[in-house]
Amino acid sequence: MNLKCIIVDDEPLALNVLESYINQTPFLELEGKFTNAVKALNYLSEHPVDLLFLDIQMPDMTGLELLNGLDVRPSLIFTTAYSEYAMEGFKADAIDYLLKPIDYPDFLKAAKKAREWITAKKGEHIQIQANKDFLFIKSEYKIIRINFSDIRYIQGMSEYVKIHLTTGKPIMSLLSLKSLEAQLPESQFMRVHKSFIVNLQTINVIERNEIVYDDGTIIPVSTQYKDKFQEFIDKNFMM
Repeated sequence: MNLKCIIVDDEPLALNVLESYINQTPFLELEGKFTNAVKALNYLSEHPVDLLFLDIQMPDMTGLELLNGLDVRPSLIFTTAYSEYAMEGFKADAIDYLLKPIDYPDFLKAAKKAREWITAKKGEHIQIQANKDFLFIKSEYKIIRINFSDIRYIQGMSEYVKIHLTTGKPIMSLLSLKSLEAQLPESQFMRVHKSFIVNLQTINVIERNEIVYDDGTIIPVSTQYKDKFQEFIDKNFMM
């Protein structure tokens, strides 16, 4: 899969280096390069691309301001001379960030990660419908496959979700609980609280409208979801 991309960087030297790297990478196609973020914004409004290499700190308009001006965002790799912008890149849902001066091995690694992410994203719904047993989640700058059977419960935390697994450490991702809920099979997962989705297959103990896990975790079943959860219990209850 080839990716159409553009570069936005106010430093001509950085722009030329990235152009050279793109030309060396068989699956990247350079559609344009800009030292002016405003011109890049106008171009992107009419010419959508797959991938954007974007400097964060620019004089007329910052990279973040450019992103906020787009109705449809391409996938993003930030380029910056400042490591403290890594968190800003994560919040902006960047696939990766490259710290200047950029060498080709780091560039290629980020570009391959972008290709993997974009390919997974475009085929996401087809994969889930065909397999019905996993999804891809972006966590920090990694793309992680999570099997539905490995999820114990999912906790909503403002702009993030925390996916608690039956084995291993929880995984954090910049997603809303609502958007993630839409991709989970209804037969296996249920929203039981405004902040919790549970895997019904991992429930062992229910006590006073609370789900109790063997590690001591307690998840309340709120009034809003009580009837639906009770219906699940009734259907699987034996006297």
